[in-house]
Amino acid sequence: MTALLDALPQQTTPVHHPPVAAEPAVRSRPDGSLAWWKSAFDLTAAGLLLVLAGPVLLLAAAAVRLTSAGPAFYSQVRVGANGRRFVLWKVRSMYHNCEAASGVRWAVRGDSRVTPVGRFLRATHIDELPQLLNVLRGEMSLVGPRPERPEIIAGLVLVVPRYDDRHRVKPGVTGLAQILLPPDTDLTSVRRKVATDLRYASEFGPWLEVRVLVGTVLHLAKVPGPAVARLLRLPPPPGTA
Repeated sequence: MTALLDALPQQTTPVHHPPVAAEPAVRSRPDGSLAWWKSAFDLTAAGLLLVLAGPVLLLAAAAVRLTSAGPAFYSQVRVGANGRRFVLWKVRSMYHNCEAASGVRWAVRGDSRVTPVGRFLRATHIDELPQLLNVLRGEMSLVGPRPERPEIIAGLVLVVPRYDDRHRVKPGVTGLAQILLPPDTDLTSVRRKVATDLRYASEFGPWLEVRVLVGTVLHLAKVPGPAVARLLRLPPPPGTA
């Protein structure tokens, strides 16, 4: 996958691939009362979760500082709704300045850049908790497509149909694709996630939002994605129905 990502930015003309499945039209944002409901829910839930997660974040930050050189938190530029860039925050799980040697690339299984403490933080998703601040700032939602880095998007929009349509809604701390599908390994898996993100955006509503949040709890408990989809009657990813 690293070699693939290295090659993507060098693409100069689009490469057309057939979609994994028929992909529905995407609303630019939830309509009317749904938009108000989603924003109000995001702010209320993110504020409460941040208060409850405060002690966990403090312990995680202390563990990071005590076990590896560098700051406890780190930031990255990501692409949000309508292509707007924002600064996303995480608890640092990799060695400080590791990309000076590796360059911009996705994390992979057994990534040597991840610290021993970072492996635990990633496995438990504690490293993602600072993103609740991004929700409070209005840059993210609790549920939505995973926000990606602009350096990676520059190549993916050329080879993955409708990739940019994901940016018509706010990115999420969790999401339908995140809980039902494994991490990306190739272009086929990226296209499958994009199709799932577009499915979420087209079918958004309170009932789907609640099911994704419940599914996130099951995902954290290591329940497989297909089982989560069946239990909660979530829209199955393309190729898995």
